[in-house]
Amino acid sequence: MTGVTGPGRPDILVLADGHGQHSRCVALRPLVLKRIGRLLLYVVLMGGAVVMVSPFMWMLSTSVTPAAEVFAWPPRLIPSALRVDNYREALVKLDFSRYFINSLIVAGVSTLSVLILDSLAGYAFARLRFPGRGVLFSFILGTVMIPVQVTMIPLFIMFRAVPLAGGNDLLGTGGTGLIDTYSALIFPGMATTLGVYIMREFFSMLPPDLLDAARIDGCSEFQAFCRVYLPLAKPALATVGMFTFTESWNAFLWPLILTTKPEMRTLQLGLSSYKDQYFADWHLLMAAAVITSLPIFLIFLVGQRQFIKGVALSGLKA
Repeated sequence: MTGVTGPGRPDILVLADGHGQHSRCVALRPLVLKRIGRLLLYVVLMGGAVVMVSPFMWMLSTSVTPAAEVFAWPPRLIPSALRVDNYREALVKLDFSRYFINSLIVAGVSTLSVLILDSLAGYAFARLRFPGRGVLFSFILGTVMIPVQVTMIPLFIMFRAVPLAGGNDLLGTGGTGLIDTYSALIFPGMATTLGVYIMREFFSMLPPDLLDAARIDGCSEFQAFCRVYLPLAKPALATVGMFTFTESWNAFLWPLILTTKPEMRTLQLGLSSYKDQYFADWHLLMAAAVITSLPIFLIFLVGQRQFIKGVALSGLKA
């Protein structure tokens, strides 16, 4: 089959078979405009991808660059000599393993707690009927409007005044309370509004007949939740888990306020130790940043399919 423009109509393409029989006509102008639009879309997407990836490429390049070439001009994406020893020096210069374990404990326990509490709360708001359900859910959503900085000082005073903790007496005075403890680092992040919202939206989409069938089979409410609804909620759980782990892993301000001992610092506080007021070891800082980012990348690579499915099903795209 061949194509020629129509007589007197350069914007029309006439398709003909091998015997010269014209079979159909295709409008050229919409086709050309569509291809130009798609090409522009690809150019914009590629530009956005370059902007998003550039900081990570610079971080990775600097992590293997000798200190003398970090600010060389013109800048080089590939250094003259790859210096892998930056990673070894970054690990031994500070107590990096201790910071890593602290972050792993705080982020792991917070994520596990959020998955349990938020899935229970989301199921209750989606499937159970009780007085004030709508008002209570609206109140929980309204807490998103409160800036985190507003609650930090009251929370700090509360944790410092916990009775019989950290040398405190019964009135909560005389000691440090829960300051410099894992409890204070974990407790504020044990449940999140976003997690409750995602789980509630996901459970609302499941057919209520599942709950009726489970009740007919003799399941209690908790058994129906554990055996029927929770196994179906893997995409939503993956989404909530990734959001929570990433937020807890990257937390900086709350651990900075709650910790005074070096052995209780998390990774993000440890990274700040590679620079002071006047000087920074950028090559070591970037090497440590690469190592710090690896758990987030690995978790996303393993659970990206469930994560994308969970974002789509829970309505976050809207």
